[in-house]
Amino acid sequence: MDILTLILISIPSGILGAIAGLGGGVILVPALVVMGVPIKYAIASSMVAVIATSSGSAAAYVRRGLTNVRVSMFLEIFTITGAVIGAILTVYIPPKPLYFIFGSFLTASLISMRKRMLEEIPIVEKQDRLSSWLRLEGDYFDENLGMLVQYRLTNALWGGLGMVFAGLAGGMLGIGAGIFKVSVFELILKMPSKPSSSTSNFIIGMTALAGASVYLFSGLIQTYLAAPIILGMLIGSMIGARILNKLSNKTVRMVFIIVLLYAIVQMMYRGATA
Repeated sequence: MDILTLILISIPSGILGAIAGLGGGVILVPALVVMGVPIKYAIASSMVAVIATSSGSAAAYVRRGLTNVRVSMFLEIFTITGAVIGAILTVYIPPKPLYFIFGSFLTASLISMRKRMLEEIPIVEKQDRLSSWLRLEGDYFDENLGMLVQYRLTNALWGGLGMVFAGLAGGMLGIGAGIFKVSVFELILKMPSKPSSSTSNFIIGMTALAGASVYLFSGLIQTYLAAPIILGMLIGSMIGARILNKLSNKTVRMVFIIVLLYAIVQMMYRGATA
């Protein structure tokens, strides 16, 4: 594969990753495998590229006030814990049933997300005590609505447990698990779609760094493959970061649902063929 082809393949993954709050690997890895790249090298290059996606979009999101850093720091503890446990359990649990387990979770998320399709901004009437004590709230200027949106999160403990599950998925399946994180943000914590996507991108970058170091020392990261992918993903994520706040929350949710459906099919397929 030539450099230009790798860049062009990576740009759409970066755009969708930045908008939907995903690392982009769920889209990029299958595309690389179809084009003949061994899956281990595809996953390793994707993991490094996720850091680029996060860096490219997270900086813009933090500057625009879309990323909720306080929420990120709280939930990162749970995500890392889940990822470590998942990496350990991978040695003892065969991968085949895992794809069906996590695929079933994503299917339930798809059904719940579909019910909220027409909801622009979720309204939390009352926070639970832990969420209130941690001050899990924020605001951002919505360019599409032309107004300052203030929001409060709830179910902090359940959200933390959900992030442990997301970390497990990442550690056991070798994925960025952004699609799980966004589901937790939206369905459990009741966070609006735009802060959900941007905060997920912020968290993914921190967790991907640890995973990428493992691939680096194992010799699976090939510079000729990773470099153009990183460039393409970085360009795409910067484009996605500019687009996100101009879209409605409904549109962002629709993009996420489409990618979610694709991920479910992919996960069930990999479970059936593992």
